[in-house]
Parts: sequence; C-alpha cells; structure tokens
Amino acid sequence: MRPGPSNLGPFDPGYADLPTELPIFPLTNALLLPGGRLPLNVFEPRYLAMVRAALQSPDRLIGMVQPIDANADRNLQADHRPAVHQVGCAGRIVSFEETPDGRYQLILSGLIRFRIKEELPMAKGGYRRVVPNYQPFAHDMAEHEFQLADRPRFLAILQEYLKTRQARLDWKGIEEVADDELVVAMAQMSPLDPEEKQSLLECPDLDAVVEMMVALFEVHGVTSGGEHRLH
Repeated sequence: MRPGPSNLGPFDPGYADLPTELPIFPLTNALLLPGGRLPLNVFEPRYLAMVRAALQSPDRLIGMVQPIDANADRNLQADHRPAVHQVGCAGRIVSFEETPDGRYQLILSGLIRFRIKEELPMAKGGYRRVVPNYQPFAHDMAEHEFQLADRPRFLAILQEYLKTRQARLDWKGIEEVADDELVVAMAQMSPLDPEEKQSLLECPDLDAVVEMMVALFEVHGVTSGGEHRLH
C-alpha cells in the first residue's frame, strides 16, 4: 500500500529489521496508512513514557491502533486495557517537539501495517506492548505504481462528500500532489467514522482503498456519477 515508486527513507528500517515488540497507542479515529503522516499531541504520562522509550530505540516505531469501543480511550485508569482492533499501522517518529507545558508534539510516518499476534505485559511506564505480525502486510514496504483512472471525478466525489459533512479542505496546490499521496492523505483526513476508517486501514491495497472510500461516500449520500472505475 505504500505510495509511490520511491524507496523507503534513509532512516526507515528494512523489513528484516522491524522490531519483534511494538508499543501501541490506542486512539479513536486516528488513521495512519503506510506512506501517510499523522500529527500527534501526547500528554498522558503513560504515553509520554512510551514516546521517550520509542525515541531511545533504533527504529523509533509506535503502533497506532483503534479501540473497538470508540469511547474506550477516554477517562481510563492507567492499568485498564480496552479491546483494540487487531490490525494497526506502525509509524516512525520523524519529528518531535517538547512543549513548555510538558507535552510531546510528534509526526509519525506510516511504515507498515501489522496484525496483533500477542499482547505483552504492560511496560514499566504503563503503556501497552504487542508482538506484531507484519507478514500479511509485507507488500506495504515494497515499491508500487498507482494511478487514478479518473482523478477529476475522484476529487469531485470527495468534494461533494466533504460538503455533506460540513468539512472544509484547502484545495490549493492539490493538483501537484501525486495520485497515491492524494488517496492516502484524503483517506486519513476525511471525517469518516472510526469503524469506516478501520475498514480503509484493512483494505489490501490503494485500489481497494479508493473503492472503499467511494462506497463509504455513497453511504453518506454522495453519488459516484457512473460506473467507471476510479483506479
């Protein structure tokens, strides 16, 4: 699913070097896809500890997962473990900033999806860890060629959907964004429901992501305007 024909970044680990243990950050409605960027504002003590540990690791990876219950990550005790979806995405910390009031502001770069094989005991800092299975998503780290068959129509459908949700998007410069980067960014930014975003995460590839996005937009009352494929 990783966008574009370009190789991984110079600081990204290779598939063989992925960690066998991964800290997870359960966060409702936060979608990270391979090749995407996700800004995070971290302030809870357990997740501050998680970020510190990740920054000290050679790969700087954090696994983003969604709780199954959309309200489960609110007002929890530190030792409570809400059930989470079994598929998440490992993201590498590519930038971070310490704020004067004790927060971390991060940007994660999506690297590869994973399926939770096993949950480990809590880390000393109070955050959760899992044994990830990357194998079903090994293609996320491979090179891909992707092109929308009808980019103007995809943008028109997206724009109509955003209107139905009373959401706004800065369209300036969007013409210069590559198709793969566009699909990943719009999938992450679209105001879809948590379960809908999880469906996008679990799509096998970007072609399926486009199909799923259009289907979800139609659920929200947007017509696709024909039967032609968009990819």
